[in-house]
Amino acid sequence: MIVIPTRLKSTRFENKILCDIFGVPMFIATANVAKKVDDVLIAVDDEKVLKIANDYGFKAVMTKTTHESGTDRINEAVSKMGLKDSEVIINLQADEPFFEGLNLTKFKEFAMEQILNQDAFMASAYKYIEKSEADNPNLVKVVVDENSTALYFSRSKIPFDREPYNDYKGHIGIYAYSVKTLMEFCDFSQSKLEKTEKLEQLRALSNGKKISMLKMESKSIGIDTKEDLEKALKVFKKVNND
Repeated sequence: MIVIPTRLKSTRFENKILCDIFGVPMFIATANVAKKVDDVLIAVDDEKVLKIANDYGFKAVMTKTTHESGTDRINEAVSKMGLKDSEVIINLQADEPFFEGLNLTKFKEFAMEQILNQDAFMASAYKYIEKSEADNPNLVKVVVDENSTALYFSRSKIPFDREPYNDYKGHIGIYAYSVKTLMEFCDFSQSKLEKTEKLEQLRALSNGKKISMLKMESKSIGIDTKEDLEKALKVFKKVNND
């Protein structure tokens, strides 16, 4: 199941999930991509958003407005669905309306293998980025070991290039876990690193948990700011018109 956490009052870009993406609200555009790959559940925190989701034919569930992360919101939503502990949950961010369906399918296959075989606590993804992009704090970076297991995520440029380095990796904000490991994750207290960087995946690493990373080639643009939205609409309008 793909669960899309939607928070209406985003800190950096309030109400961004309702922004128009070629005729539909952003979170609906994301859900339209997801529904081609798996069953979709939208975890909302506002009655207006719940109604919009239902009007577009999506299953949605109300969650608290006080959740610190999307994963915590998903945990509440999933707990209301009565799913088996072994069910694999994919967390697709509501601000990823341009995420490619092919990549979502690949990630689902990767996640099923990693999670069901208990090779990892969680799964996520990354793509290679230009060195010039690595200084952008809105673009989260990740470093991985030789087995593509995450070592650390940061808003800062990592690693520091004391010697020439051109393999910077941008984190793609998609996650997977089983219902069981999702519950375990949410039982952990927020770590100091998570609070400092405002990156929920650091909660898992701080507790010694393995996050397997899938390398992707993606042109998707996650929408964190109004500038991101303007850029994405220009890029993908051109793609759609070609």
